[in-house]
Amino acid sequence: MQNDPNSMTPIERRASLGLAGIYGLRMLGLFIILPVFALYAEHLPGGDNKLLVGVALGAYGLTQAILQIPSGLMSDRYGRKPVIYISLLLFALGSFIAAFAHDIYWVIIGRVIQGAGALNAAVMALAADLTREEHRTKAMAMIGITIGITFSISLVLSPVLYRAIDVPGIFAMTGVLALLAMLVVKFVIPDPAITRFHSDTEASGKHLGEVLRHKDLLRLDFGIFTLHAILMSVFMQVPSILRNNGLEAAQHWHVYLPVLLMAFAMMVPPIILAEKKAKMKQVFVGAIALAVLGQLMLMQLQHSVWGVAAALALFFTAFNILEAALPSLISKVAPLASKGTAMGVYSSVQFLGAFFGASAGGLLMQYFGGNAVFVFAVALLLLWLGAASTMQVPATVRTRLYHLPELDEAGSSTLQRQLSQVRGVREVMVVAAECMACLKVDTQVFDEAAVEQLLKGA
Repeated sequence: MQNDPNSMTPIERRASLGLAGIYGLRMLGLFIILPVFALYAEHLPGGDNKLLVGVALGAYGLTQAILQIPSGLMSDRYGRKPVIYISLLLFALGSFIAAFAHDIYWVIIGRVIQGAGALNAAVMALAADLTREEHRTKAMAMIGITIGITFSISLVLSPVLYRAIDVPGIFAMTGVLALLAMLVVKFVIPDPAITRFHSDTEASGKHLGEVLRHKDLLRLDFGIFTLHAILMSVFMQVPSILRNNGLEAAQHWHVYLPVLLMAFAMMVPPIILAEKKAKMKQVFVGAIALAVLGQLMLMQLQHSVWGVAAALALFFTAFNILEAALPSLISKVAPLASKGTAMGVYSSVQFLGAFFGASAGGLLMQYFGGNAVFVFAVALLLLWLGAASTMQVPATVRTRLYHLPELDEAGSSTLQRQLSQVRGVREVMVVAAECMACLKVDTQVFDEAAVEQLLKGA
C-alpha cells in the first residue's frame, strides 16, 4: 500500500465503497418494508392484532441490538469476513422465511432472524483494517452517507415495489441481494493483511462501564433511542392515514419523494450553522422542538394529504438534522479511549429503539387508537427535549488519526506527553499496539505542523 497520506489508495477506495454498499444493502432490507408493511399485514392471519404487527415490524431491532457488540468481538477472534458471511446468510434466511410466511407469527420469526445477521460492527472493523488511520474517517463517512441515501431510496421505492411484487416479493428480493452481497465480500473486498482491534471503531468490554456511567453519552443514547422509536411508530400509523385520504399504497411515493427532497434541502442551513458557527446545542435542541411540532401537526392535520405532507416534511427535516448531529456529538463527547465502545452502545440502543417504537406503536393502536401513537411520540420527544436542554455545550473539536511506526511503551508514553503539549490538542491517545495516535483537536488553533514534526521524529 502506498504511503501518500493525502489521498486514499485504490484498495482503500474499493474497500470503502464495497463495504458501504454491503452496509447500505443490509439497511435497505430492513428499511424498505417500512412504508407498506402495516397495510400488507392486515391481510395476514393474526395481522388484525396491531401489537403483533408492530412486533413484526420492529423485531429485527431486538436481535440486532443484542448481537451488535458480540458480532464485533467475534470478528476480532474468528475474522471479519467469516462473521460477515454468516450475517448475510442469516439475513437471507430471515428474508426468505418472511417471504413465504403464511401468518404474522412466521413474519416475526423471519424478522428476528434478519436482525440476527448483525454485520454492522464487523463491517466497521473490516473498514478499519483496510484503511490507514488518515483516511478512516472518510471510509466511515462513506458508510454513513450510504445509510442516509438507502433510507430515502427505501421510502420512495417501497410503494412502487409493493404494487409490482408485493411484500413477499420485496422480502425475497432482499434475500437474493444478501446472497449476491456475499460475492461482493469474496471478490471485491480485499482481504486485510492484518486483523486487529481498533479502539476508535470497536467496542471493548473494559470501557463499557465508563460509557454507561457517562451522563452526556447517556443523554445522546436516549436521543437516538427516541428518534428511532418515533420513526418506527410513525410508520405504524402514517400508511393508514394516507390510505384513508384516498391514496393507495402504490401512490404513497408521491408524498414521500417531495417530502424527503424538501427535508434534505431544509436540513442544510441548520447543519452549517451548527458546525461553522459553533451553534450545535441550539440547533440540536431546536431540531427536537421541530420534531415535536411535526408530530402535533400529524395528529391535527391527518385528514388532509397536504397537511400530512407538511407535517412529515418538518419531522424528516428534524430527523435528518438529529441523525447527522448525534454521531458527531458522540465523537466530541466520548473520551478517546472509549470512543469505539461509545459508538457500539449508541448503535445497539438505536436498534433497541426501533423495536420499542414499533411494538409500542402497535400496542397503542390496538388498545387506544391511532392518535395515541402521536401522543406517545410527543411525550417521548418532550422527555428528550428536557434531557438535551441540560447537556453541556460540546467543545468544537475534531478527531484526527495518525499512523505511527512501531514503538515500545516508553516511546509511546513520551510521544503522548509531547503531543499533549501541542497548541490546539485537547486530548491524546497513543496506542502502541495499534501503531496509532488519536487526537482531539480544536481546529481553529491546532498546530498540525508541530504534530507532524513530532511524528517524524518518532
